[in-house]
Amino acid sequence: MISTNTPQPERPVPLDRDAFTTFREIPTRWMDVDIYGHVNNVQYLSFFDTAVNGWYIDKGILDPAHGSEVFLVVETGCHYFAELKFPDPVFAGIRIEKLGTSSVVFRIGLFSGEETRTAAHGKFVHVHVDRDSRRPSAISDQKRGILEGLLLR
Repeated sequence: MISTNTPQPERPVPLDRDAFTTFREIPTRWMDVDIYGHVNNVQYLSFFDTAVNGWYIDKGILDPAHGSEVFLVVETGCHYFAELKFPDPVFAGIRIEKLGTSSVVFRIGLFSGEETRTAAHGKFVHVHVDRDSRRPSAISDQKRGILEGLLLR
């Protein structure tokens, strides 16, 4: 028997644009759309990955082809609120919720075009690792300084 006195977890709600510190535009593609006529849910995590790694590369803290250190995803999750559709652009809002010694916890919000509330948002956890050993590596002061710019104040 299920107890009716058990507290239920709070249901996530859409977030506004001001919940994020920077944005990246990601075009939707015809191949992103499923049989139901909207962007398939598996693409949302790809948008998360594209937004974060594109930002890393633009800021010079990741060289995916030659760097001695890389960031690996260790956890991700997504809450869906509204459909994304082709050919509307997606704007990925990015912020850092926690910056650890070797880990970064991102909150990423996906917005359809100029909409003011997230169609979806989720958590994306990266661990900074040595490329060869795949063991955690402390984030350097130089990289940390850049990452701190994404902390919501």
